[in-house]
Amino acid sequence: MRWCHHCHRSHGTRRGPDTATVNTGSPWGGLSVSSLSSLAFPAIRRVRSYPGCTVGGRTPAPAWSGTQAACEYGMVHVVSEAGGPRGRDYCILYNPQWAHLPHDLSKASLLQLRDWTASVLCSPADLPAKGFSNQIPLVARGNCTFYEKVRLAQGSGARGLLVVSKEALVPPGGNKTQYDEIGIPVALLSYKDMLDIFKTFGRAVRAALYAPKEPMLDYNMVIIFIMAVGTVALGGYWAGSRDVKRRYMKHKRDDGLEKQEDEAVDVTPVMICVFVVMCCSMLVLLYYFYDKLVYVIIGIFCLASSTGLYSCLAPLVQRLPFCQCRVPDNSLPYLHKRPQVRLLLLALLCLAASVVWGVFRNEDQWAWILQDALGIAFCLYTLKTIRLPTFKACTLLLLVLFVYDVFFVFITPFLTKSGNSIMVEVATGPSDSATHEKLPMVLKVPRLNASPLALCDRPFSLLGFGDILVPGLLVAYCHRFDIQVQSSRVYFVACTIAYGVGLLVTFMALALMQRGQPALLYLVPCTLVTSGALALWRRELGMFWTGSGFAKDLPQPPWAPAPVASPQPPKASAALSQPPPGEDAPECPVPAEQPPELSTPEEMQPGASEPTA
Repeated sequence: MRWCHHCHRSHGTRRGPDTATVNTGSPWGGLSVSSLSSLAFPAIRRVRSYPGCTVGGRTPAPAWSGTQAACEYGMVHVVSEAGGPRGRDYCILYNPQWAHLPHDLSKASLLQLRDWTASVLCSPADLPAKGFSNQIPLVARGNCTFYEKVRLAQGSGARGLLVVSKEALVPPGGNKTQYDEIGIPVALLSYKDMLDIFKTFGRAVRAALYAPKEPMLDYNMVIIFIMAVGTVALGGYWAGSRDVKRRYMKHKRDDGLEKQEDEAVDVTPVMICVFVVMCCSMLVLLYYFYDKLVYVIIGIFCLASSTGLYSCLAPLVQRLPFCQCRVPDNSLPYLHKRPQVRLLLLALLCLAASVVWGVFRNEDQWAWILQDALGIAFCLYTLKTIRLPTFKACTLLLLVLFVYDVFFVFITPFLTKSGNSIMVEVATGPSDSATHEKLPMVLKVPRLNASPLALCDRPFSLLGFGDILVPGLLVAYCHRFDIQVQSSRVYFVACTIAYGVGLLVTFMALALMQRGQPALLYLVPCTLVTSGALALWRRELGMFWTGSGFAKDLPQPPWAPAPVASPQPPKASAALSQPPPGEDAPECPVPAEQPPELSTPEEMQPGASEPTA
């Protein structure tokens, strides 16, 4: 999973004549997260994604990747020469390899913005008689490359160039020789924004080009932190408590309700190896076949998240003292056991929630809230269901995914033609995707800090499920071990705090390095070292490593001595020796509401189970 700062849904692109030197997307496609391997994509990335360009403009494409362009969002600040309304910012997409823009508006030159959109500026004949001296011309997109346009503009004295596009914005690309020749900025402005400029300010306007910096940290990190740590803590606590209840209820005779619950799945070393192989395979498949698999993953997420939401809400609904009626007798599948009507309604409500998200998943204003709720429910359900039986298994799983994560973040850039890591493609999605979909296995929160660049897109901070589930399985194991050795939950609390510290370290690394960070690089050492050191300090490392502190079974209830044989009453008929219809013969006289281990031999009544004539 990834922490992806400033991610947003990329827009579609169409190639025009002026993009002849631009590779608008890597032929290798992109990849993202599969719910089949949702534990296995842990990484952190702070990035904006743009169509057909190197992300953020900070990493130029390597020599073998063709002419893929770098690009960043910037602003054009427009004011009227005649006074009038205050200035306004408009979004532009520019390539810093042509020329860099100042980060501060006060340091940007305010120049005359000249409307020359009647021309595409592809030949010297398109130039005005007096040129563009100390001006920023607006020209139409098309018919030639960006280099030809900006070369003519620079030769005529222009201080910048804005190319107006009626289509989706693409980065103004070129090659190294062209970049070295040009010294003025070139950017794309949408046709809609150009019309608004002239409508608001008139034709006599001045403009300044700048690229404001965004703060390294955002308040939405606090929300992400609370959701992540809260999910790990709640999921670990629930998993431990449920495991104890399961062990106790295993010895109760009347366990019909417990049988309806999902059984926990113990993870073995073989399962861990198979799981990692599946993760790698799914990662590669998504890398090459993103557009074909993305909808499959979205569908699986809808089903899995609705199941998780039902699993979280059903215990709460069952505690309500009303609406306990059941479905009438029937022979229908799934209904012949006569479930409660309120649980059926809850199941339909949970399914409807996932369907609503699936339909409106790209509504940036509110769909992220529903996605987070479904994602948290899915994580809680997974932590409750998957059980690591020993600290040895926890260590194996976390270390294998640690190596996996580091490899796909730091090593794969040397193996791909684009020079980008596969894990980066997972978080951002391919820029040349025909579907422009994002895989949903993340918690996402929009940026809360005010920024002029909010005009360009709505960036989100993303935290992948793997950064929650992988350490969360260790937290759940610590809670189960706490209960078994009666340690006042010291392991559970310590591991949860270590997870929070590791997440904070990850956030700091993201802010300082400004590049992709594998989250498990920090989370795994924090949680494993803390848990192991605590067990060593308490002199319980042996039990903690092998799980030998767990009671395999609760003590068997004491049985009363066999009653003294007494004369049998005369048998009037075979039917008289059987219990009444619909009742089972009691096997022991322990009341149903009393735990078996609390019964004593003195409480046993000899002959109580024998029928009377």
